[in-house]
Amino acid sequence: MSALPAMEAPRQPLAERILDAFPSGAYAFSALLRLMDIVESDAVQTAAVECRLQPRLLVNPGFVARHAASAEKLMMLVMHELHHVLLGHTTLFPRLTPVQNFVFDAVINGIVCRMFPEREHVAFFTDFYSAAEFPECLLRPMPGWPGRPRTAPGIASLPAEMRRVAEEVHRALYSTAGATYQEVYEVLPKLLGVQAVAGIPLLGAHGEDGEDGGLEARSPLLFDVVRSIVEQWPQPPDPIRGRSLADVLKQERTRPRKTPSARGVLRGLIRRIADARLDGAVRRRALAGCEALTPIPSASRRGLVQRALGFEPLLHPGSVPWRRTVRAGERVHVYVDVSGSMSGVKDALYGAILDCLPLLHPAVHLFSTRVADVSFAELRQGVCRTTGGTSIACVAEHMAAQNVRRALIVTDGWVGAPRGGHRDTLARARLAVAFFGNHNSADLAGVADHTGVITIGGKP
Repeated sequence: MSALPAMEAPRQPLAERILDAFPSGAYAFSALLRLMDIVESDAVQTAAVECRLQPRLLVNPGFVARHAASAEKLMMLVMHELHHVLLGHTTLFPRLTPVQNFVFDAVINGIVCRMFPEREHVAFFTDFYSAAEFPECLLRPMPGWPGRPRTAPGIASLPAEMRRVAEEVHRALYSTAGATYQEVYEVLPKLLGVQAVAGIPLLGAHGEDGEDGGLEARSPLLFDVVRSIVEQWPQPPDPIRGRSLADVLKQERTRPRKTPSARGVLRGLIRRIADARLDGAVRRRALAGCEALTPIPSASRRGLVQRALGFEPLLHPGSVPWRRTVRAGERVHVYVDVSGSMSGVKDALYGAILDCLPLLHPAVHLFSTRVADVSFAELRQGVCRTTGGTSIACVAEHMAAQNVRRALIVTDGWVGAPRGGHRDTLARARLAVAFFGNHNSADLAGVADHTGVITIGGKP
């Protein structure tokens, strides 16, 4: 009796392999992937995301078989392409030229390698790109990274001055803090030309039609998930707009500029949330009693004794009502958004806040992805401490730790919707929000007791 041929195990669909490759809950990317249809397609060379009403992740199965056969390598391929969406939706810079596309990939590869520095993950880039060729070696970690990194052979063969700059950029891309897009974009194009990057295979789609732009209109649900991920990331300043992942507090200086209209909005909001029944810094006009001598008899102890001795006093102690300014209300804690999106208006906001100092808690709380307190003196000097990103979570945690009951948040509103305990903390407090610029009022709508819009220079 002849033996039956062994049956081949059914090939696992590529979509299932991709979902299985991601650690459970890692970086919220699993939720992002589940919003997309994952489609095997030969129409793309590696992978690409179609940002439409129903987004699709297109993956070339042949490329996966040759270069991303393991779960770790497959995850790094998808991570790279997802970052094109995560960072491209903010119109980071126009991906129009081969050099700009190369810069974009160099920064993204550095990001995902720092997220997953294990050898099995990094092997996707080290196997695909050669360390001996320049500028291809900039698209992968240097030899020995992350333990004892050495200069890539492709950089070591360059002329001395060019070698120094290229080595600095390469090390910055794979350092703990990473390099911002602005830093890399200012340096690499000076070292590269169109001919230098010609023929170097890049991962993902690099079309010239601005595919990533307008994500909010083309796929609102995908946009909300993307924003919930990237809103935790710092932003570099213009001229290149977008997000940097170097989450390090940087000290800046801004020039305070007083603006009466902004002052009026802030004063109004502060007075509305300050409690007039408590003694504090907020002042109001009220009737108060003042002790004085009057000819009207009163039941004072001194008068009773004098009458018992047979002496009738001409004047008697009494109280005269009169209107004066009294202290009423609790000083208000002010949280000022100093993220990258507020960089052009911080001087005006500082000036407006300086006009309201008698109403405020002695420390002003600057927030990005962390809260950093500054004194009034530092505020006058224009001191700004920021990570560049934005998160309402750090405000809620600070309010809970400091038992803040009354607060004013000055922001453009792109801070993320508070959830869970953070939402409860904000909802319990008397909270006002002063929106500024091209603002988003939806994130804080459920927790704000009062809102207002600050106008600077005729523009909200």
